[in-house]
Amino acid sequence: MTQELSTILHGVLVFAVFAVFLQWLMKRWQLSQIFDKIPGPKAYPFIGTMYEFIGKQRHEIFYVLDKRTRAYPDIHRVWTGMTPEVRISKAEYVEQVIGSSKHIEKATMYRFLHDWLGNGLLTSKGERWHQHRKLITPTFHFNILDGFCDVFAENSQELVEYLQPHADTGTPVNIYPFIAKAALDIICETAMGVKVNAQSEGEENDYVKAVCELSRLFLERLVRPWMHLDAVWHRSRFAQRYKNALETVHTYSREVIRDRKAALGSVQKKSDTDDGETFGTRKRMAFLDLLLQENQTHNIMTDEDVREEVDTFMFEGHDTTTAGISWVLFLLALHPDVQQRVYEEIESIFPIGDDRPATMHDLNELKLLERCIKESLRLFPSVSFFGRTTSEDIELGGHHVPAGTIVGIHAYHVHRDERFYPDAEKFDPDRFLPENTESRHPYAYIPFSAGPRNCIGQKFALLEEKSLVSSVLRRFRLTSVRTRAEQRIMHELITRPKDGILLHLEARK
Repeated sequence: MTQELSTILHGVLVFAVFAVFLQWLMKRWQLSQIFDKIPGPKAYPFIGTMYEFIGKQRHEIFYVLDKRTRAYPDIHRVWTGMTPEVRISKAEYVEQVIGSSKHIEKATMYRFLHDWLGNGLLTSKGERWHQHRKLITPTFHFNILDGFCDVFAENSQELVEYLQPHADTGTPVNIYPFIAKAALDIICETAMGVKVNAQSEGEENDYVKAVCELSRLFLERLVRPWMHLDAVWHRSRFAQRYKNALETVHTYSREVIRDRKAALGSVQKKSDTDDGETFGTRKRMAFLDLLLQENQTHNIMTDEDVREEVDTFMFEGHDTTTAGISWVLFLLALHPDVQQRVYEEIESIFPIGDDRPATMHDLNELKLLERCIKESLRLFPSVSFFGRTTSEDIELGGHHVPAGTIVGIHAYHVHRDERFYPDAEKFDPDRFLPENTESRHPYAYIPFSAGPRNCIGQKFALLEEKSLVSSVLRRFRLTSVRTRAEQRIMHELITRPKDGILLHLEARK
């Protein structure tokens, strides 16, 4: 009897496993009937199209994606393991996805940031996203950004002082880490109202080290498909490091929020004794201060919600501007004629000997420099790839894309559409003259995304980049060691220059 029961149970188990496999096979077949009508590389069971990355180094991933996207322009499909995804690089298709208020849910890869950023603007969806976006938008008002320009100027000045010893030496300097520390000082002061002195003290600050560690570990996970499984990630060699860094960052953010909240309450009770530094002067109000004030009126956010938004601003506002500034300096170093024109524009506002810091009015007058930054962001968008999840069925280029599909948007290739950018690889800032942009498709240029979920901090980013780049050009003439072909790209959420940016600096007399 026992033997018979064992045989029956064994048979039931085999049947159950077979039934599950059959169900999966049927679902896979049904999906393939839909998605394999869209062009794309050959897919294999279980691994899908991920075989393209086998044996590739991290710095080779960008070039695999680039080659594939050029082979299947406009639209193609991939299989990330057993999950089908659609990739698009045509402005008209991009508009259908991100121009709509329907498809605002981010792709599943953003869940890797949840432990760090929670449900901040980058990762949230639905009513929560709408409420927080509405609450946060006033903190990026023109008058607030005007106050941030002082922070930009102070840190820009510190940057050029640290670069000065590398001028006229005959030896190139990698400017990327210098820019990264300046951008980190700026984001900490503007986001949280605290000085971390990354430029003067390196990465000794525990919070600074933890933010850098979290960024690195996020990328480590992103480029390893097997690490996408939580069970694998939590047992990996990275897990404890990630947990420790999370604890440091969250503890620091919570302490700052507690202190700033107490200070805000103190000021409101005793405004006549305001010290004119923390809250009395709007120019010294940080993003966190403004968010706390807005929330007092609307009472939508808990302290933990505020922490998530501050951490999100820290994440989004550091690496992106570092990359953007580095790429525009690289391109100007490769084009001395354009660099000279930009310098003359700067000189027209800041004559030789005029060392005053740049105001918002000054930065707004730098029209050519702004076009150079925009053209640099076209060629090297800080975020060259981002994703959404469709909330309902759509048609893209005659192809049916079901609800719940991950759609990846290749901004790097959208920006190279010859219909809108003839000789697309050429660096030509005049593409952004008003007469050349007025008839261009609005979704042909998306360095800050577009539509209802566009980057809320894009004006902040442009002003910061203008301030730092103009400060460097006021002090130095730049020459690049590498050509465009020699400067390799790293694709790790942020479009980074591999091995930094090597420049020769010549002090201006």
